Amino acid sequence: MTEIAASDFRQPRRYVRLDTILRLRWLAALGQLAAIFIVAQGLEFDVPVIPCVAIVGLSAALNLALQIAFNPMQRLEPVYAAALLALNIVELAALLFLTGGLQNPFSFLFLAPVLISATALPIRLTIALGVLAVACASALVFFHLPLPWDTEDPLVLPPIYLLGVWLSIVLAIGVTSLYAFQVTEESRKLSDALAATELVLTREQHLTQIDGLAAAAAHELGTPLSTIFLISRELEKAVRDGHLAADLKTLREQAQRCRDILAKITQLSASGAPFDRMPLSTLIEETVAPHRDFGVAIKVRLAVAATREPVGARNPAILYGVGNILENAVDFARTTVEVNAWWNADTVEINISDDGPGIAPDMLKRIGEPYLSRRRSADEAQSQHGGLGLGIFIARTLLERTGAKVSFSNRVFPDHGAVVHIVWPRDRFEAAEAEPETSS
Repeated sequence: MTEIAASDFRQPRRYVRLDTILRLRWLAALGQLAAIFIVAQGLEFDVPVIPCVAIVGLSAALNLALQIAFNPMQRLEPVYAAALLALNIVELAALLFLTGGLQNPFSFLFLAPVLISATALPIRLTIALGVLAVACASALVFFHLPLPWDTEDPLVLPPIYLLGVWLSIVLAIGVTSLYAFQVTEESRKLSDALAATELVLTREQHLTQIDGLAAAAAHELGTPLSTIFLISRELEKAVRDGHLAADLKTLREQAQRCRDILAKITQLSASGAPFDRMPLSTLIEETVAPHRDFGVAIKVRLAVAATREPVGARNPAILYGVGNILENAVDFARTTVEVNAWWNADTVEINISDDGPGIAPDMLKRIGEPYLSRRRSADEAQSQHGGLGLGIFIARTLLERTGAKVSFSNRVFPDHGAVVHIVWPRDRFEAAEAEPETSS
């Protein structure tokens, strides 16, 4: 049974899209503005509107700057996502400082950033955000402006009540975050197990087909080769002189060599070694070969570096991911698709480009999302997997699981066409499969 390394499927770190964080921050800013103006205008309480609106405005300005400066589809490093969530906590603490501290019923919103972190970020960052939220809540017990209320009948809450509010916030942060983390982690483990199972089945099916082909070839070719060997040996005994005897000897030796090769092929199913690893050039040729007869010229260039050619595990996730991207390039190319690869001591890179229309600007930042298709007609859409736009999403996901970073762009004018850049850390590309885990 072929084993699959856990690193093939389990992300060593968790990544959140910038777009997800920005959507949450925009929602928080709109909610804060609505609360401020409802309390100030609807309930006619004395709210420090200008300082509160200034804080919300700074948050909105940061959102806008991040949206302009970066690709919203970019996946943030966990520490940067945690920093934005920490900023949400500080902004909320500042607003609560101006509006009554823990007397404000919105103080329970301290829970939201920590809960988001528990479902998407490593546990150490979630703990850090939880500590920050508790620290802010603790400070607001002692330092805050009065709660906006009716001046003729001010609301005075006893200290024991504020202590209970503080304790409930602390417990809510701890208990709900732990629960969300456990549920998310179990779901992630189940997803990893299902993905690993699918890949094991796929690899076993491929290897079984190869083993069957080898056995069939050995069986079919064994009999005629044995006949050739026997006849050539008898003829060699009958003809002892001249060039004919030498030719018959050569024929017998080559027939014996073919028999030895077939004997080795029958042993491949036991070892499996020739199928476990493959150099980068072989990987590219295997993905390019099925697309050479579609009327589009595929040019492959490998930049020979001073270091040896990288040799990686025969990972179906890489084969499928690169093959799917190449298939899309062939679909949209006019005449030519270029596959360029190069490597050094640190990275392995593949560039796939075509001379087609390129990626539309409105889709460039969204490409890689599920159910996003750029096929140009309904007929074309139905011709391949129903036109659901899942191909690039699946390819990108599989490649990122192997440690690759995938980026999409267009060629610089006056050239036209799409460019897909795939880069791996060399150690991840060349990583051998892990030994199967043993339970104690």
